[in-house]
Amino acid sequence: MRILHTSDWHLGRSFHREGMLTHQAVYIDHLLDVVESEAVDLVVVAGDVYDRALPHVDAVRLADEALARLAASRARVVLTSGNHDSAHRLGFSSRLIDAAGVFIRTDAATVGVPVLLEDEHGPVAVHGIPYLDPDAVREPWALAGRSHEAALTEAMRRVRSDIAGRGPATRSVVLAHAFVAGGAAEVEPSDSERDISVGGVSIVPTSVFDGIDYVALGHLHGRHTLTQSVRYSGSPLAYSFSEATHRKGSWLVDLGREGAVSAEFVDAPVPRPLARIRGILEELLADPALVTHEDAWVQAVLTDDLRPLQAMDRLRARFPHTLVLGFEPAGGGGSTAPAARLQGRSEHDIALDFVEEMRGSPATGPEAALLRDAFDACCEDPDFDVLVSGAEA
Repeated sequence: MRILHTSDWHLGRSFHREGMLTHQAVYIDHLLDVVESEAVDLVVVAGDVYDRALPHVDAVRLADEALARLAASRARVVLTSGNHDSAHRLGFSSRLIDAAGVFIRTDAATVGVPVLLEDEHGPVAVHGIPYLDPDAVREPWALAGRSHEAALTEAMRRVRSDIAGRGPATRSVVLAHAFVAGGAAEVEPSDSERDISVGGVSIVPTSVFDGIDYVALGHLHGRHTLTQSVRYSGSPLAYSFSEATHRKGSWLVDLGREGAVSAEFVDAPVPRPLARIRGILEELLADPALVTHEDAWVQAVLTDDLRPLQAMDRLRARFPHTLVLGFEPAGGGGSTAPAARLQGRSEHDIALDFVEEMRGSPATGPEAALLRDAFDACCEDPDFDVLVSGAEA
């Protein structure tokens, strides 16, 4: 059986205010192309279909289109909910949708009930485990502890109980959405992933999935091979600059006779490369080696001793897609202002100090006057308070 493993679409997400829906639609086109060109039998989507529990209507429309096209393709689909999804919304009408060959698994109560498929080597039991909030399942599942490990351990007990009743000829595939670690690869989260720790505990050991022929993981946005049979596909698009070095795409997995697994990575289309640059503004603007970043989305950190004027505009003259700008003066720049420095001083004086510290030069006369007018406009009007009090009386 040929499986295409993907996850963490985060439909509707933006990238530093850049809309990503068009790029996400291009990825869906790519996904359907791979299904046909690589003769994929099963597409597994391991959670975080949407970026938020109440997704924008355009994101819902794209998801609907993607699932309709997959239903009309040669492949079956098993899809689970992630921590960003609303399980109830994503799972709406799932029992009806099953008939189309798209199996949406979002209910913890169905864990242990597989989607049963077959190929020339026999049956394959596909167990979709939705994201499990330990607090939500602790009481109904009578968990001994409050952790993701405890929740997934019980989920896998149910899965193994089902598999054991089907005999050795049945191969197994599991989808799960969690922070799993403990294999040969070093696993580090990305800035775009939501923290799912419970009481500081979020990591689930790979040993929880021992004995499963293939485990398709979601949640981490970087691709990772924890073991030959336990993998993260990562998100198909970069959603933070911490993913600048990631290779995005999906795993194309061949599940052979007796559960033998081989996998290759299929690269996804890159809408625009990411670049992180750092240095003095004038040097960044003149450095010929940075020509390769001129069409990239750029995160820039300036190390000038004094904050340059119109820094973003000047950067965008060379790097028009600069999205994030930070300042970290090489000498540590500026000093912290303890509370003692603020006592007995007017808001206007404090604001003038702030301008000078940030910019490296004092405010001009007109700027100081504008700041004073702004503070005056924000001051309480005692006459207004009297009028209001009188009206209430």
